[in-house]
Amino acid sequence: MRRFFLFFLMLFSLIACATEALPQRTITIYPIQIIDKPINFGAERIAMTKQYIKQHYGMIVKNIKITPKIIVLHWTADMSFDKSFKRLQPQKLFTDRKDIAKASLLNVSAQFLVARDGTIYRLMPENWMARHVIGLNYSSIGVENVGGEGNKKDDLTHAQRASNIKLIRYLKAKYPSIQYLIGHHEYKQMESTSLWLEKDKGYRTTKADPGAKFMAEMREATKDLHLKMPPKK
Repeated sequence: MRRFFLFFLMLFSLIACATEALPQRTITIYPIQIIDKPINFGAERIAMTKQYIKQHYGMIVKNIKITPKIIVLHWTADMSFDKSFKRLQPQKLFTDRKDIAKASLLNVSAQFLVARDGTIYRLMPENWMARHVIGLNYSSIGVENVGGEGNKKDDLTHAQRASNIKLIRYLKAKYPSIQYLIGHHEYKQMESTSLWLEKDKGYRTTKADPGAKFMAEMREATKDLHLKMPPKK
């Protein structure tokens, strides 16, 4: 009986030690509904994207796949979902975008578009490069929100706010490589990081979206993910 007791005690100690040696990790995948609504991303747009990467980032690539490290939140400055989608849909830039046309005729794009009612639409493969933020396209996933009327104020809805939180959590769970959460208006603060690639020092635009209040809310709601803010200038 004594031998059995000693054997049981030793076995219990070994199990306890083994349990302590294992890393304690809890991974939660957040449920989310995403509707695929592809923009036109054919051979011409892929070729133009490769050329953009070569011209602005100094890299020659075989494909346009990226390793996501940043989530960039935007607004469309238009209150219509249809108009916002049609802006992103063509392969080439609209003629009224003279502010960025000199840099490339590649149309702007984003991986996601969030409607006013909070519906999340995926416009293109998540790990393909979109043109949505100067200097950071090659490492970022862009999320456009329908709103920001006149590009002047944060009028994004409660439903959009809730959907952005879900989307941030979904993306971080799916891509552990993601390190940063930034607003489009904060993009120039990333110039001091290793993720900044833009070679044209004159290619910059000033952005207001999606605003300090919206970003503060997103960061507070996802602070457990420990996503970094852009460095302060």
